[in-house]
Amino acid sequence: MATRARQGLIVAGVDVGGTRKGFHAVALADGALVDVFASPDPAAVAIWCDAVGARHVGVDAPCAWSRDGRMRPAERALQAAGIPCFASPTRAAAIAHPKGWYDWMLNGERLFGMLTRRYALYAGGTPSPAGQCFETFPQAIACALAGARVPAREKRTRRRALLEDAGIDTRPLANIDMVDAALCALAARCFAHARFSAYGDAGDACIVVPAPAAQPGR
Repeated sequence: MATRARQGLIVAGVDVGGTRKGFHAVALADGALVDVFASPDPAAVAIWCDAVGARHVGVDAPCAWSRDGRMRPAERALQAAGIPCFASPTRAAAIAHPKGWYDWMLNGERLFGMLTRRYALYAGGTPSPAGQCFETFPQAIACALAGARVPAREKRTRRRALLEDAGIDTRPLANIDMVDAALCALAARCFAHARFSAYGDAGDACIVVPAPAAQPGR
């Protein structure tokens, strides 16, 4: 496992699944992959993030619930930018769903609850050097890195290729969950260097993705 003694800027990304899948996490140091971690326990993931010395943590899960049953402002902003995303329900609707479709969002809520004991939740403005956690979205990250709409059906190949284009060794990433965690970590690195876009209302729940790549010829 990586430790605080490792030099350089360390960031982490976490892919959130339901109760059975749990959490997958990746740490980057100065843009290079240095550690991976998986656990069904959100407390263990938060402890790992702190143990590797991650300054910022990007999480693939909503950091807030809908207040009125409609899309949150951040989700509407992503849709307006041409990136389809999940519409978060109210917390009551998530709990009441008979098939447990929103269990992964409830798991995300648990993780943010653990992370915010150490990392302030980003709600707009300049990133804090003290460290923050934030909501992000792998499909939006992939589109930003590619500078174009990336079909979600190609995610297993395209997302891995985008990580490799960014100089990240993808061989330790055994599955798509680890790939998505690495994308979240890459978003955290962009966040640390102020190369990001924040969707949503300032002071409210934001979705953070890397700044869009320049289009060819521009």
